[in-house]
Amino acid sequence: MSDTLAPPLPSVLAGPVLRRCTPDRLLIWLVGSRELNLTLHLDAGDTVRTLPLSESCRRLRFGQHAVLHLLDIALPEPLPPDRLIRYDLTVDGQGIAQWAPHLLYPGEERPNFVLRERLDNLLHGSCRKPHSACPDGLLQVDALLARTTEPQARPSLLLMSGDQVYADDVAGPTLAAIHRLIERLGLFGEYLDGAVVSDTDQLYRHPDTFYRREALLPAFRRNEPLRERFFGGVEKPIFTSANAHNHLISLAEMLAMYLLVWSPTPWSLIDLQAPALAPADATRYEQERGRLGHFIDGLPQIARSLAHLPTLMIFDDHDVSDDWNLSASWETSAYGHPFSRRIIGNALLGYLLGQGWGNDPDACAEPLEGAARLLASVDPQGKLPGKAHDDYLTALFHFNRWGYVVPGEPALIVLDTRTQRWRSERHPSRPSGLMDWEALSDFQQQLLDHRSAVIVSATPVFGVKLIEVIQRIFTWFGHPLLVDAENWMAHPGASHTLLNIFCHSRTPGNYVILSGDVHYSFMYDVAVRRARGPRIWQITSSGIKNEFPRRLLDWFDRLNRWLYAPRSPLNLLTKRRHLAITPRIPSRSQRGERLWNGAGIGQVLLDDRGRPREVLQLNADGSEPTRFVATKRD
Repeated sequence: MSDTLAPPLPSVLAGPVLRRCTPDRLLIWLVGSRELNLTLHLDAGDTVRTLPLSESCRRLRFGQHAVLHLLDIALPEPLPPDRLIRYDLTVDGQGIAQWAPHLLYPGEERPNFVLRERLDNLLHGSCRKPHSACPDGLLQVDALLARTTEPQARPSLLLMSGDQVYADDVAGPTLAAIHRLIERLGLFGEYLDGAVVSDTDQLYRHPDTFYRREALLPAFRRNEPLRERFFGGVEKPIFTSANAHNHLISLAEMLAMYLLVWSPTPWSLIDLQAPALAPADATRYEQERGRLGHFIDGLPQIARSLAHLPTLMIFDDHDVSDDWNLSASWETSAYGHPFSRRIIGNALLGYLLGQGWGNDPDACAEPLEGAARLLASVDPQGKLPGKAHDDYLTALFHFNRWGYVVPGEPALIVLDTRTQRWRSERHPSRPSGLMDWEALSDFQQQLLDHRSAVIVSATPVFGVKLIEVIQRIFTWFGHPLLVDAENWMAHPGASHTLLNIFCHSRTPGNYVILSGDVHYSFMYDVAVRRARGPRIWQITSSGIKNEFPRRLLDWFDRLNRWLYAPRSPLNLLTKRRHLAITPRIPSRSQRGERLWNGAGIGQVLLDDRGRPREVLQLNADGSEPTRFVATKRD
């Protein structure tokens, strides 16, 4: 569609999304179809402020009609805590009520937010796959905000603990939408080294670009180092997701995906008419389009909640690719090929621009500066120069400050469990530890002398023992990629160091660990079997829009209860034998299940000592919330 025939683009394509917000500093993420002159209006009741944002806005153009606006607003006078603060962003004199009325709750003329003084009311979740058949759990965030009238009752934060996007599991209609959005906005292309195609223009037109991308990924037979062998001698690609048929590849695809998962506006600019497909693929396309329709219908409410509630994020595997950095051998293969290296790097750069900056902009200043230089170097063909692109990604792979800390009581510590891994030197194909010794040492320093701490670990620290044993068996036979054998206890060095940290005399007495990843929800009370040991609560909420196969999870739950009952001798064989672990029972459990299988969002209410006083799962289907109920140890 040519620009002369297309209707005019809206000024704002996505956002505003409130990111890390404090009384003296506000971070806001927004994407415009052009460079916008923005003015922020703040109304705290007794004070009204108008702040031009020309000096507070970083603009990064990533397409002819796509400009990322990163608003980093230092406030000369701090905003009051625990009070409703109304705000507006005007574009050419028009406020949000004019250019995005879907962001307003009924009866409101502007969006608002609350800066909570304590982190005592947290929402958390992970794994939001747009074409999953279940409802979107983020809709429950919007519903909660709509019915919460008292500022002090507002959630403090929304914490997204991984898989905010699925770069490796993409529906056909989503990929079609991505390509049409790339064309409509003129997103920058790139040159591809080591691939079947030479650039993104050829990629998007290639006959295998829909439902056949595994043929384009760096895993063909002539690339033996990029494959691992498993049962029966069958070859397995380095991008191991079973659903990698539409795996995202280019930076433009990654950034278009972020626009499509955060905002309803880009969907209004395109159609979902199917491309030319084989009959079986055409049938699948229509099935996926039906599922995707429910996701799209909920995006106005999703965007509204993100404009009202500060949100922090961290990546997990699907934000980049399944099995990302699972083992040393995976890293050697994936980073040793120019095409797979580019795919991983593009996803990580997409994370920086779509998620990472808003968590800790000071830590991300250097890679963001490099990204700005790269995007500004686009050539006359609208493509990023290949060498500059690769050189930047090499530097990005060495960046090690993705984790971050939010000071306070309790302290909030968000862990990077993906890029600083404890690799096995003797057995490179075995799973790496989720954090190496140096990263764990830094983690211990962050914990020192705090009375309590909330720790965000994408993968549960204390998971389901039976599932971890199954993963260990597959690892022993040399096939960890087959079962995504990623858990804290899979690597002896990492698990031993982590458990020692929890027992250190100067680290907190109360730990709350928030996790996702596994596509089911549960809660454990954990105590160290010694005098004055710490109290730990493992709280897992997953997925936001994804679920575990129901019958399979029922069997895992049942067998785990039988084999690893508190008095079972099998407990003596686990690394957690020095811990007393007591599962809590979901209030809606019918047969004593400990695992809750249902999409939704978790809510944790903490007391003044940082201990959970109530833990809920707000179910995506709108049913009564599930409470995790403490029981006497068996």
